[in-house]
Amino acid sequence: MPTRSEQRKQLRARRRALTDTERRERSEALSRQLVRQPLFRNSTRIAAYLPADGEVDTAWLIERAWRLGKQVYLPVLVPFLHNRLWFARYEPGMRLVKNRFGIGEPEIVHRQRISPHALDLVLAPLVGFDARGNRLGMGGGFYDRSFAFLLCRKHRLKPSLVGLAFEFQQLPQLPAQPWDVPLTAVATDTQWHRF
Repeated sequence: MPTRSEQRKQLRARRRALTDTERRERSEALSRQLVRQPLFRNSTRIAAYLPADGEVDTAWLIERAWRLGKQVYLPVLVPFLHNRLWFARYEPGMRLVKNRFGIGEPEIVHRQRISPHALDLVLAPLVGFDARGNRLGMGGGFYDRSFAFLLCRKHRLKPSLVGLAFEFQQLPQLPAQPWDVPLTAVATDTQWHRF
């Protein structure tokens, strides 16, 4: 069985190999499927992300959320919380600044940030996933650390963590670590995987 590092490398290469047209079409198919799900329809505060490294493009999904009157938030790195995320409101035309990884974040002031606890739905990027809801991320642990509080809840209410992926990113099995926060579901370009 390949290591997590080997799986990550292979899946990232396959994701980057998609043409811009393929990525856009697959991302829009995924988005159309996701907006029909009750998890999306019943959520007001939705965290999304801006794609990097061949990830699912969230532009169509963010536009649809705005048209439906939902509040959209993007992850922001917080300097005083080591490798954890907070979320900042993202609105049309908002100025973005690049973080230390070169990913755009809303230019914010302190009062515009919200805690991960305050979200209804988190649309999470991923490199790979399995049939049990285990997520293979980029390896930094940002999402696992930021949502670790969900591991302590007996009845997980919110936020729901939904991974966005292309169907080829599904793996037969990922070894889970005690600190891994499982996903509620994964939306792909062809299926809705509920765990």
